Amino acid sequence: MRPTNIYTPEDIYLKDRTGFNNGNLAYQYSIYRALWNDDVEIHADGLSSNPNLAEKINENYDVYVIPLADAFRDDFRPALRNYTALIRKLKIPVIVTGVGLRANYEPQLDEGFAFDEDVTNFVKAVLEKSTQIGVRGQITADYLKKLGFNEGIDYRVIGCPSLYTFGREIKIRDLHLTEQSPIAINASPTSSEIAIQFLNNLIPTYKNYNFIPQHLDEFHLMFAGGPDIISNMEGYPTNIEHKYYQEGRVKYFTNMPNWYEYMRNIDFSIGSRLHGNVIPTLVGTPNISFVQDARMRELASYHALTHVTIDDLKDISDIQELLNRVNLKSAEKVQARNFDNYIDFLDINGLEHIFKHDKNRKVAPMDELIQAIDFPTSPDPITKLNSSEMLNRIKTSANLLKERHDFSTKYRVNLVNNQLKDLKKTTSEQNKQNQLKISEFQQQNNHLKNDLKETKQKLQLTINKNHEMNDKIKYYQGTLNRKSIKLTLKVANSLAMAKHKITKK
Repeated sequence: MRPTNIYTPEDIYLKDRTGFNNGNLAYQYSIYRALWNDDVEIHADGLSSNPNLAEKINENYDVYVIPLADAFRDDFRPALRNYTALIRKLKIPVIVTGVGLRANYEPQLDEGFAFDEDVTNFVKAVLEKSTQIGVRGQITADYLKKLGFNEGIDYRVIGCPSLYTFGREIKIRDLHLTEQSPIAINASPTSSEIAIQFLNNLIPTYKNYNFIPQHLDEFHLMFAGGPDIISNMEGYPTNIEHKYYQEGRVKYFTNMPNWYEYMRNIDFSIGSRLHGNVIPTLVGTPNISFVQDARMRELASYHALTHVTIDDLKDISDIQELLNRVNLKSAEKVQARNFDNYIDFLDINGLEHIFKHDKNRKVAPMDELIQAIDFPTSPDPITKLNSSEMLNRIKTSANLLKERHDFSTKYRVNLVNNQLKDLKKTTSEQNKQNQLKISEFQQQNNHLKNDLKETKQKLQLTINKNHEMNDKIKYYQGTLNRKSIKLTLKVANSLAMAKHKITKK
């Protein structure tokens, strides 16, 4: 979806507009804001990586920009292969404005990953269409180095573009935390139990909180009351019986302007979601991230995001002790340096942007568009509705669920039909190529037959000449033998006569 698209909660419930995780909207918004201008038209492709669209893209666009998250991972391999096939068919520049590795906190890069070959092929394909690839952090940079690529030439660390949404400066407000302070907490179904427990322990004291999930199935849970989500982490809100949902303290944002606005108006954000805390960073709200994997580790390090590791969190008893251990304004110190590096990356790849002549500009052409749009706010959780509203929500959800099922079925049928169509087309093209090859082979075979025939004829001529030569040699040998015998007899007679004369005297 474009940042300017207006989708109601019902739209989001019906179709996945965010790539399952609404955090994806954050860095897309940043790219869009930096590149859009009056003379630039940007289209979002709906997360498509279909190689068969290459011809259409070549005909209609001047550049293909791919902002990715942790795409170097096992379950993204099919998409990565599709992107590779698509990119190889494109004739226009292809710019990857950020991509990262998903791995454990201490990744074993020397051992390699199952997707190494897929990543290598993808990176090589992109580098044929651009100068450099932008990676999210040093761990990903070290990974590409292990695969044989050169840092500073083939790729460079640029962090996540979402941190550059509003320009070269970040200014974090002072924190004045009280028990009445509005705060945001965030986590994912795979968050550490230590992190979840720490957040749950905050709630009795800081009752003016909201839980900010990011997965699409959590939106379904909030909007319709189910189905329950899956998490092996004790204490995580997997159903509407959890305290967060029972108290109606859940918000799910379907657009960035409302997410930014909400974060501007709270005092503090904390949790283990990367973009859940990047967004408050951008609007100046103090926040702390819990880092538990390589993905968050490299970004938190590069952008100096205020954070603690899960191991550190084990030994921290409460929020005051945590606040005493961190610097809430650390991101301010590296922002200008990182931003300048990012702009240089865009320039090296020849990508036009609004900061070309003024790195310090704060207003973007897209801002006026955004301000003119009335974006829908986060819907209330179903648990917060009165009985009449709840029944209407359930009825709406049931109808949407059926529509979603029908849409999904049609999508799959169309997908299979398109695959069959593509297969027939590919088979037909392959048959044509095979026929051409057969024809070429037949022509080559005919040439070889003609060459063989000519060679046989030449060989027969040579044999005939050899026979003639042998006959002449035999004739000359016979003649020579006869002459030799006559000469020998003549010499013998001469000697005999000479001897006779000598004897007679």
